[in-house]
Amino acid sequence: MNVVDKIIKWFVGLLFIFSGLVKLNDPMGTAIKMEEYFEVFATDISSLFHYLIPYSLPVGLFVLVLEVLLGVAVLINYKMRITSVVLLLLIVFFTFLTFYSAAFNKVTDCGCFGDAIPLNPWQSFYKDILLLVFSLYIYIRRTKFKAIYRTAVGSTLLLVVLLFSGMLAYYAIEHLPPIDFRPYKIGADIQKSMQPSEDFVYEYIMEKDGKLHTFTRYPTDTSYQFVEMVLLNPEAQPKITDYSVWNDEGDYTEETFEGAKLLILINDVKTTRHKTLDQIKHLVDEIKGDVHTIVLTSSDEASYENFRHEYQLALPYYFADGTVIKTMIRANPGLILMKHGVVLGKWHNSDIPDKEEIINLIR
Repeated sequence: MNVVDKIIKWFVGLLFIFSGLVKLNDPMGTAIKMEEYFEVFATDISSLFHYLIPYSLPVGLFVLVLEVLLGVAVLINYKMRITSVVLLLLIVFFTFLTFYSAAFNKVTDCGCFGDAIPLNPWQSFYKDILLLVFSLYIYIRRTKFKAIYRTAVGSTLLLVVLLFSGMLAYYAIEHLPPIDFRPYKIGADIQKSMQPSEDFVYEYIMEKDGKLHTFTRYPTDTSYQFVEMVLLNPEAQPKITDYSVWNDEGDYTEETFEGAKLLILINDVKTTRHKTLDQIKHLVDEIKGDVHTIVLTSSDEASYENFRHEYQLALPYYFADGTVIKTMIRANPGLILMKHGVVLGKWHNSDIPDKEEIINLIR
């Protein structure tokens, strides 16, 4: 195995491990992406993809765990005749997805590295093309990669990696992602994140006499024809652009930033964990007077009215977009504590806090 073999092996192996682990940190996020792809394919290719939507989470978990296992297998040169084939097939699959997203503008963020490193569709596709070339190289030279460990040792190591990946995924699903990369993480100022971090700076591309000219200010000379306006500091754009809360009486977004608020997020009443509602109601009763509690839901009014009467959830409720609620918290129901728009705490329904924890956070 030459130097090029080693460089490519380590690049591909480590990238697959990183990509898999950063998404296993938030498998529900990957499930959401899988749902998007299945919905798009159901419309564009075949309605049969609709049947896969309920299985988005297990399909996503299989792919994520496979990514990590392949990364480790490449690093230790484990059964490279098989590993190289599976690696190549997986990256061909990823390349197809990212090309489809980029060429047809279907899923604007493939989630290749979760929310940790957002990539646009073309960036994702170019990354996969590079990996495709390297994976093809590994496949062609697969016989040159000699196993570092005996088969029994390598198999044991992969079993340990499999168990670790499974435990990480289980924790993230049954609690919350250990590391929150989303704009609603603890410590985030939602109101501030909805504003640009600085004034936008543009350049104007104009045409005159068949030549293109660039200006930092729009020219007053009317002989120039406008071609394009380019944002020079896109990093200044708001991190949150879709947070909105409303009811039949109007917009309630600004009110959610007033004082201490406990948000109970119920994305869909059909899939919410009903057994946790009694514990949530007990908490709400205990903190009454210290914290104003409201419910945010993406369900329609009739469905939520039936739901709240059935479970005696006598709390003011408002509506929010389902995708926004899923972004805010990976739980249904989930809790978010805010004070003046700053996120102080987030809880999965498996980890409902007590009154003391809430009061300590808002002090």
